[in-house]
Amino acid sequence: MTPQDYVQQKAAASGSSFYYAFLFLPPHKRAAITAFYAFCREIDDVVDDMVDPSVASSKLAWWQAEVGQAFAGQPSHPVLQALMPLAFEFKIEQRHLQSVIDGCQMDLTQTRYLDYPGLQRYCHLVAGVVGEVAAQIFGQTVPQTTLYAHKLGQALQLTNIIRDVGEDAGRGRIYLPVNELQRFEVKAHEVLKRSYSERFTALMQFQAQRAHSLYDEALALLPAADRRAQKPGLMMASIYRALLSEIERDNFQVLHQRISLTPLRKLWLAWKVQALGRM
Repeated sequence: MTPQDYVQQKAAASGSSFYYAFLFLPPHKRAAITAFYAFCREIDDVVDDMVDPSVASSKLAWWQAEVGQAFAGQPSHPVLQALMPLAFEFKIEQRHLQSVIDGCQMDLTQTRYLDYPGLQRYCHLVAGVVGEVAAQIFGQTVPQTTLYAHKLGQALQLTNIIRDVGEDAGRGRIYLPVNELQRFEVKAHEVLKRSYSERFTALMQFQAQRAHSLYDEALALLPAADRRAQKPGLMMASIYRALLSEIERDNFQVLHQRISLTPLRKLWLAWKVQALGRM
């Protein structure tokens, strides 16, 4: 299996909505975003598959060393062997990859966030930086597009957090800020035990409204000059916002299940942005 085959298989096997946005890219850009996304999946899987935190920490330390080695011209992992030949062209820097690792490192040491600014720091590392790299690969020409990409990454990550509340609770993690749990009088043990209440629904409505506001802010920041090139990001916004609306329609029944869109619906939403240029 070549490095290119490996990253393609990694991206496709994840079943992520991101994959549908990649389909419409020219081959060269698709190769770059697929390799970068596969790297993000590798790092994320270290934490998601964690049984022993010390083992996970050792794996992340290995990845940190591997990133340094890759930028020194000696990548050994197939993901970085696929990514490094494209890194200079698409302005992918060592700090970008290290930020993704730093964000996942937080998952090993932190299972609660006291307030939203603290959560924003986490979202910046695991999603904002990813959005920045993706925007560069898609074809950014205006500096302001970086602001759009970070804001969109934050919106996507918050949607993930809303969708995965129950799944994360099963791992002992609660990403909803502590002071907001207190504000809506939702106890942490209720989330961990996956207990629904009107208070929990009100808390989640508040989170969803914040996510919608972030999508609106991101779209307002996207310069007209880059709108065409950034269609894959708009596809992601369309798919994830549809997912958020689906969760809202299901009255935030996210503690016992993972709500998702069908592959056909994701493909339709992506195609609509590609063909019509709108969400």
